[in-house]
Amino acid sequence: MTVARGGNRAILRLALPALGTLAIDPILTLTDTAFVARLGVSELAALGVDTAILGFAFFGFNFLAYVTTPLVAQALGKGDGPQARRWVGDALVLAVILGLVAMVVILVLAPGLVSLMGAESEVAGPAVSYLRIRVLATPAVLIVTTGHGAFRGYQDTRTPLLVAIGVNLINLVLDPLLIFWAGLGVEGAALATLAAQYVGAVWFLRLLRSRRMADRPAGLRDAVPTLLALGRSGVLVALRTGALLLALTFAAATATRIGAAEIAAHQVVMQVWLLAAMIADSFAIAGQAMVGDAVGAGDRSGTDRLSWRLLLWGGVTGLVLMTVFLIGNPLLASLVDDPQVADLTVSAGEVAGWMMPVAAPLFVADGIFFGLLALGTVVASTSLGAVVVVLLISLTPLGDSLDGIWWAIAAMVVARGLVYLFAYRRSVEAAVRS
Repeated sequence: MTVARGGNRAILRLALPALGTLAIDPILTLTDTAFVARLGVSELAALGVDTAILGFAFFGFNFLAYVTTPLVAQALGKGDGPQARRWVGDALVLAVILGLVAMVVILVLAPGLVSLMGAESEVAGPAVSYLRIRVLATPAVLIVTTGHGAFRGYQDTRTPLLVAIGVNLINLVLDPLLIFWAGLGVEGAALATLAAQYVGAVWFLRLLRSRRMADRPAGLRDAVPTLLALGRSGVLVALRTGALLLALTFAAATATRIGAAEIAAHQVVMQVWLLAAMIADSFAIAGQAMVGDAVGAGDRSGTDRLSWRLLLWGGVTGLVLMTVFLIGNPLLASLVDDPQVADLTVSAGEVAGWMMPVAAPLFVADGIFFGLLALGTVVASTSLGAVVVVLLISLTPLGDSLDGIWWAIAAMVVARGLVYLFAYRRSVEAAVRS
């Protein structure tokens, strides 16, 4: 019996640990922030600059998880264990190569990148020092990212959760020891995270080897075809990421031009909205693995049943999130002191809440289409959404208020969902035939 016919229990078995992992990962940065904040304003500002730089860099390599998961799941669905192990092994090789290249580039460009972020002299020094230490973990970060993708493809989200917990505990212990006891300051925070990330990378590698989930390529030449396939998929995922960042950045820039109160309120609502998206993303992760398995098995009817069941979970999640937004919306005002910002936050938060019954299933649909490896459709959906946001904000009165900006984001969600709706049948048929 395939996982596609496992029903709600199978979905929750994957989604709940995935949600835990998604929630735990940001704690690594929050832990550094909490300890570094005790050092001073300059050190905290330096950490903020570096977090933005590294976050942008690492975000571009998320395809190592997004693509590895469905590739492995589809191979396993076909009963081709050796191919699944080859995908994982070659993805790890690509992770190391990309990690080393990115590490060297950021090491060389560190002062320029910090300067580009507008860091002043008292911030630039500690920012460059932290960045040059922290970037040494790039190969480890990409190995960990690939490990998450591999285990998800093998329909195991519990093991990545345990690794994530372990990595964060190590960072939690090392941070005060290196920052305060050893007197290393902000560089100690970087070393703590560096050590924790390499422990996570070695942990994943040992698990993948002991469970025979990855094969080492016989030679780089043998790995070239799969490396190219992963690279092509990575380009598509990068295009999708770029379109999404364009839309959200344009919305934030417009709020900034309207006024300081608007951008402050926008940031509060956006962070809560992204937190809500994280909850729906746990079902998207389950969808990547389970849809990939069903497609690999050639189970078209099972793929349909699973997709609609996942979307149902997305719809229920969206209704719950909408209720939380609307009932708890006044609490958003308590996050800020300025009355004008508070009023704007409550008003825009209502718009964000009303869109959740559509937005949550959309986030789940992202996972379904990744499971189908219909990456071109994912890019088309996100690109159309970005165009809708830019046009509505630029050419209509929606761009004159914060509420209008959030209604434009809601229109983006609807436009993206329509692309998926019309492309689903064709994408499933293409995936099952391949």
